[in-house]
Amino acid sequence: MSYSLSMIPDYYNVVDSLVTLLAPTGIIGVVDFYVQSIVETSGRNYVGGSFNRHVNWLSRVFWRAWFDCDRVGLEGARRDYLEYRFGTKKTLDERNYLLGGIPYYIFLGCHCQGSFKRTQELLNMVDASCTESPQLIPASKGHDLVLPLLPQPAIPMECRSKAYESAVVNLSSNLPLPSTFYQNHQARIYYEENLKKHTQFNHDYLYAFAWEDPKVDQRLLQINDNDTILCLTSGGDNLLEYLVTARPRRIHAVDLNPNQNHLLELKIAAFQALHYADVWKLFGEGHHPDFQDLLTNKLSPHMSSQAFQFWFKNVSRFTSSTSFYEHGGSGYAIRLVRWLAWLTGLKQEIQRLCNSKTRNEQREIWSKIRPMILSRSLHWALVGTEWFLWKAAGVPPAQRQLIIQDASEQPQKGSSPPPEGLSDTTGEAMWDYIVNTLDPVAQHTLLSEENYHYLLTLTGQYTRRCHPVYLSPKAHTKLSQPNAFSNLRIHTDELSEIIQRFKPATLTIAIIMDSMDWFPPSPSTSPTSPAVVQVRALSRALQPRGRVLLRSAGLKPWYVAVFEDHGFAVKRVVARVPGSCVDRYVYSLLLVVLPGGGADLVEHELIECDSWQGQHVCQHMDHDEG
Repeated sequence: MSYSLSMIPDYYNVVDSLVTLLAPTGIIGVVDFYVQSIVETSGRNYVGGSFNRHVNWLSRVFWRAWFDCDRVGLEGARRDYLEYRFGTKKTLDERNYLLGGIPYYIFLGCHCQGSFKRTQELLNMVDASCTESPQLIPASKGHDLVLPLLPQPAIPMECRSKAYESAVVNLSSNLPLPSTFYQNHQARIYYEENLKKHTQFNHDYLYAFAWEDPKVDQRLLQINDNDTILCLTSGGDNLLEYLVTARPRRIHAVDLNPNQNHLLELKIAAFQALHYADVWKLFGEGHHPDFQDLLTNKLSPHMSSQAFQFWFKNVSRFTSSTSFYEHGGSGYAIRLVRWLAWLTGLKQEIQRLCNSKTRNEQREIWSKIRPMILSRSLHWALVGTEWFLWKAAGVPPAQRQLIIQDASEQPQKGSSPPPEGLSDTTGEAMWDYIVNTLDPVAQHTLLSEENYHYLLTLTGQYTRRCHPVYLSPKAHTKLSQPNAFSNLRIHTDELSEIIQRFKPATLTIAIIMDSMDWFPPSPSTSPTSPAVVQVRALSRALQPRGRVLLRSAGLKPWYVAVFEDHGFAVKRVVARVPGSCVDRYVYSLLLVVLPGGGADLVEHELIECDSWQGQHVCQHMDHDEG
């Protein structure tokens, strides 16, 4: 229906008749003008996303009056009834600026409810994979979800997912299911997108790539095809490598920022729909001139409605002259490097650094660039500020405080003196941390072949010699298989919210990166402390021989005591000293945490990890050792 629903006076009967005319597997497409306020759709979880849906008051009044002259009705009820009678597969809100910015929408829908049996099977299928419930048998490795038809015992409500609960509310109110239930793939789990905890990110992601080293994760944890993994989404790079190299039974990707999961959805869709050359252009080079065409014609069937809306609005991130990696929070750092290189005339030196064939050559070039990267005035004016640490580096205030505390309690020997004018504790701490991060990287890792994170930061793209595993041709062959992502579930919520809904003793591995650093310090006995809530949830969800891997910017993070007070055995497997770097990147500490009774597993099963300066520093030691 092209610009016709708004012209039909008796639209209720027309929409009702379309429901009866549409085949069981048919699709209805509508494009039409509209004006609506976000208030009109608040609380509706079935509209497929409200990104860019709001039309301001002046435009609503003007366009409604303008179209009314031609007896064209733009009242919101027309679109509301359409979304009420059909399940939403895709929806898009745009403006035609060639004609003065007229608001219009595109809607793709399907039958909102099939047979009761099929609907119940769909709900149980999604719920089982979200909560790892043994009553509802989840997918076997590499196959679609299969639901047994035998009667199943009742599942406790704490083991029900939010997606299931929202679906039950909708069905009891005779409303369509949330849009995620009608997608071609069930990887993305429903979330309430208008909650403040999701909207606080202002429709943008912090990380276009992940800083953590997945090779270290796999060496320490020995991930295999029997594991059920919980991990943070971040840029999605690491979990894609787990899928390529280990193919675990299930991966639950969790992120509070919806836009991080939109990015992961885009990467998944690219592997499912595009040839390797296009995938490399998108995520290897960070640029593709035909991205909009690829998005609408090839990628969209593999994405949720919300993710499609986000990337349609941000097409320019791949089509503009700047790299895709120069956007998002992490893009601030990449743009800063580019600006400094241009300002100081060191652009060619940085390129030589990234093309170095030996570490000696790289060290020589670093000595010339170092005064610019570690500029005293730059650190004082920008890099050491709380704004830059959060926006560009993703360092929240609580994590920043850990760094400051380490500097005050255990000053590191051999660190460079702080710049003049930075006599305060904060300035000195951040100066030491940055120096002790960048110097070992430049001295002991070859950027052109083995440290793709800093190569990307300096150049804005990867190279054929140095890139994440998931961008290799072999990885594309594996991830482009039809069922490559059938064992992945994408959650948009706090970690503790997701963990609490798992069936007890079902997780084998939790890779929570530096998430505990984000919590403000609190007593281990406080039941409302976010750290305590998360640790208790992990204790409940982990199998007896499960393990938790976490990183920290601090050498003695306060939450170690929280884990120990709740029966965990904590082992520090890697600790950074001046002149060394933890897993090639930015952290000070790697911890492996095991449930009660698992302390003996550390010495026998964890694989030791060499440092990146050629000396063995990753010894198994308790958190309170020196």
